[in-house]
Amino acid sequence: MEKVLVTRRISDNAIKLINDAGFDVTVYTESKDLSQQQLIEMCKGHCALLSVGPNQLDANFFKSCPQIGAIALMSVGYDKVDIAAANKFGVPISNTPEVLNEATADIAFLLMLSVARKAFYMHKTIERGEWTFFDPLKNLGQEIYGKTLGVFGLGRIGFEMAKKAKYAYGMNIIYHNRSRNNNAEEKLQAKYVSFDELLEKSDVLSVHANLSDETKGIFDKSAFEKMKSNAIFINAARGAIHNEIDLIDALQNKIIWGAGLDVTNPEPMKKDNPLLQMENVCVLPHIGSATEETREKMAVMAAENLVAALSGKQMPQIIDPSVYSKP
Repeated sequence: MEKVLVTRRISDNAIKLINDAGFDVTVYTESKDLSQQQLIEMCKGHCALLSVGPNQLDANFFKSCPQIGAIALMSVGYDKVDIAAANKFGVPISNTPEVLNEATADIAFLLMLSVARKAFYMHKTIERGEWTFFDPLKNLGQEIYGKTLGVFGLGRIGFEMAKKAKYAYGMNIIYHNRSRNNNAEEKLQAKYVSFDELLEKSDVLSVHANLSDETKGIFDKSAFEKMKSNAIFINAARGAIHNEIDLIDALQNKIIWGAGLDVTNPEPMKKDNPLLQMENVCVLPHIGSATEETREKMAVMAAENLVAALSGKQMPQIIDPSVYSKP
């Protein structure tokens, strides 16, 4: 029986789906990331890979694993995969779009509210025994009713975030994309603006773009200096989109008001990172899709993509369909 490698524990239903299609499954169960060489060694004797976590799948990987005929990612992002190299070696790659839109947008929304009201920091004051004398001029946050939400990357997840902000808090929506989002403009009265205008006019700026050469490090010292002094920066996309040293500097020097991060640069974040001690900062450990329902859907979708490929069919969520035209 041919074997499929899965690089994390995933739902039983996803494993069963692969088993029922006639494939044995090897699951890597240790709680530590695989180096690329370890992954290459583990792939020996397997015909396909269901990749969960930050596995680097580059030209060296594909060259070293010619027996791997298909790879299903249990994620939306695919910045760790060299798609051109995968196409060169004829390996179809799929991801899991759509199913985590609402859960990830919920986390961005949670971070926005938590930063605005200093929620994480104020919880720590209780733990430190500092909830004592009431001072009406201390511990003040800010309201977001009627303010402007700027969305960098108004795709599916960005749309869900904008919708929540629009309908729950009457926020005005502006956005910057590579292309216009007509649906958002019609349904949310979202206004397309330049990147500089997005920086200058956003009271809350929420990042939902893919990581690419174009977006890597785009939120740096220069970008933060163009933002409002009362602005809140939210990133629930990829940590490398912001320069963390510049973000720390912008917060320490009150160039911007606060920040909420579900992704950091690097990941995992070290426990002595100064962001964790700041009053107007909330950090989560990349849990955007971390609900039982969403992770189940992601695992099953990844398994369905893999089974389709191993059955000689096109993966339903194929990232680059042109791979099928390669010899």
